Amino acid sequence: MKPILLLIFIFTFYLYHGQNKNIVNPEKIENPIQKNNIGKIVFLNKSIALENLKNSDFLSSSLFQENGDLGIHAFFDNSLVNYLHQLEPNWTVEELLKNGNYQFSFYVDEKLIYKENLNTGAGTAENKKIKTVLQIPLLSSKNEDSWGRYLWMRFYMAHNGIDALTEGNHILAIEIRPYLNVSTIKTGPVIAKGQINLNVPSQHISEKQIAIQPIQSNSGWKVSQEKFNTETIRSLNKKIAETRFKNITGIVIIKDGKLLLEEYFNGSGRDSLQDTRSVGKSFSSALTGIAVKEGYLKSENQYLKEFYDLKQFKNYSSQKDNITIKSLLTMSSGFEGNDENSESAGNEENMYPTENWVNFTLDLPMTENTIGKNWSYFTAGVVVTGDILDKTVPQGLKNYADKKLFQPLGITNYKWQFTPQQKPSLAGGLRMKALDFAKFGQLYSNNGIWNGKTILTQDWIKKSFTNYFTDNPDFEGYGYLFWRKVYTVGNNSYEAFQSSGNGGNKIIIFTKIPVVMVITAQAYNKPYAHSQVEKMVQEYLLPALMMSGKMSNE
Repeated sequence: MKPILLLIFIFTFYLYHGQNKNIVNPEKIENPIQKNNIGKIVFLNKSIALENLKNSDFLSSSLFQENGDLGIHAFFDNSLVNYLHQLEPNWTVEELLKNGNYQFSFYVDEKLIYKENLNTGAGTAENKKIKTVLQIPLLSSKNEDSWGRYLWMRFYMAHNGIDALTEGNHILAIEIRPYLNVSTIKTGPVIAKGQINLNVPSQHISEKQIAIQPIQSNSGWKVSQEKFNTETIRSLNKKIAETRFKNITGIVIIKDGKLLLEEYFNGSGRDSLQDTRSVGKSFSSALTGIAVKEGYLKSENQYLKEFYDLKQFKNYSSQKDNITIKSLLTMSSGFEGNDENSESAGNEENMYPTENWVNFTLDLPMTENTIGKNWSYFTAGVVVTGDILDKTVPQGLKNYADKKLFQPLGITNYKWQFTPQQKPSLAGGLRMKALDFAKFGQLYSNNGIWNGKTILTQDWIKKSFTNYFTDNPDFEGYGYLFWRKVYTVGNNSYEAFQSSGNGGNKIIIFTKIPVVMVITAQAYNKPYAHSQVEKMVQEYLLPALMMSGKMSNE
């Protein structure tokens, strides 16, 4: 080859490969089933490896069973990374994988029900680089962990798929696109799509399951005689019986301080001690308020350094000297702790195996976040609030909580979760009856007064029910270990602050109407746990209270 031609060849080679350094060679498409179905999604009722797959395995229709098996094979003509490369040609493979994945769109009877940009952590990086077939379960009788099953649960339970797939025949269609988060979401064309006819069987639900449960005697509450929309509650009960709302164990509604509705499901009852997980965090807020009222704490603005020699712990920095009790109550302490990030050093799952949860927390490094300004869900910080109380109040936290909070409210049957030091854990796990959780909520609705006695000051409740993160677009707000939530019914909005725990457990205290709701549930670690409960409140429970006209929100 002449030198000039060689130079041109080398220049062209490096120019091409320099501009296309992010193109990855995907696996060869040799399987005839795949070759014949490029761009298609096929449905199956069993897990079959590609090499064993036959056309006769494809389902065009199926009986829909929630506890059955349904999965998909999606056949592409390229790997995900190369589809993403087409959206941003100059990005590296690492940048593409960090910011993109598949987008799934679910249609029922040609109506878009749910669209999800799959979390970038779903699926392995190696598969995204080379694989041209995506095989995932949507429903599985084996109940194995799979991002595909969680994707399905989000569509089905959290985003109204279950309401679209009513009794009868429906066409379920799925489309897959590549997406990249490039300050905004950028999507490519459909790379695979398919559909199946699902026959949703009817369920036999008895009148007893639908009927509103009468309030039995000896509840400890005055019983309200106020009317509510019984048909709305019957519709809700039917959905719970059909498991269209799953794992619900109890519903209690207090209106004007009186018991209006009390119902139990799935083997639960009035005397059941409900495991409400992080609902117990709000009790730390209350007990801190009581300790401030009685002078055992000067205020929630006291510094952590007043209770601990912070220099004796790992990762000391002067920033730790500025941490206040308030910043722990508002989950804005600046510690490197975020339960919603599995990689966070202070994630609660890293705390539980340790011998001393308080030391674990105080050993954590700090972030660069401004204390009191940046919110992140941080269970370990709430454990420290409990330890501060235990060190400060007379005879320790367990005795103090019983004497100053539970006994005045008439709560006698409850169980704490304990730290390794056998102190009450304010991280959560406090168990009690649904009616007793309602007493805690009603205490706040009463501005801190119970049977004429002031347990919490009105000022503390006002501080507790203040949103300290008005500029956070990710959620509606957070107070002193209470979540803010606004429900919309028709043209009316109803602000509430709530204790909230894994599984869909709630104590909901409305700020402008005299209503307290307790919902207990056991949908632990399910992606729909909280969304289904919020739907119950907004579409059933609040509307049921409005039968006599617009409920005043003034």
